[in-house]
Amino acid sequence: MKRLLVLLILVWAALPASAESPVILVFGDSISAGFGLSRVEEGWVALLQAKLNAQGYGYHVVNASVSGETTAGGLARLPRALNLHHPQIVVLELGGNDGLRALPVAQMRDNLARMIGLSKAAGAQVMLLGMRMPPNYGPEYTDSFSRVYSGLAHEERVPLVPFLMSGIALSPALMQADGIHPNQSGQPTLLDNVWPVLQPVLRR
Repeated sequence: MKRLLVLLILVWAALPASAESPVILVFGDSISAGFGLSRVEEGWVALLQAKLNAQGYGYHVVNASVSGETTAGGLARLPRALNLHHPQIVVLELGGNDGLRALPVAQMRDNLARMIGLSKAAGAQVMLLGMRMPPNYGPEYTDSFSRVYSGLAHEERVPLVPFLMSGIALSPALMQADGIHPNQSGQPTLLDNVWPVLQPVLRR
């Protein structure tokens, strides 16, 4: 079932968006791909599309998120996604898997910076969704990891959600059994964390 879900997401992401609608490209990992959810429609990205429709925004949301993706993998995939979908807005939600694998923070930062640059060069506005690591990774790593997002947002002048999992990560009722991924009940909170930062970027 999980393999079928991932396949459906990849097929959906590969479909060109309507030329009549500006595109929001959500480019992330399992948090945005809806890992562990029974239906794609339960994920925060699908909820975002529904909210945009309900409020009269004419955007088409393309979810090009892939479970397990690192910033290196995202950097390799991004040029094709930009060329295929021509997004007006790119929402970058990557780095969590780099952190869980304790990959070098400097490498993660460079990959994210290059993705921001590629997106801007393609004419897209960029929004960055930050992540944090649990304390068992040690204060030096967790602090430097968190500072990547705030530092890039400041230097690149892009909107930032400091911690996408705020209000969820420490709430077992909103998390799946793995302690990493939000469950269905946590998806609206993810959207609530994104929306106040995304809305000022939107145009009706």
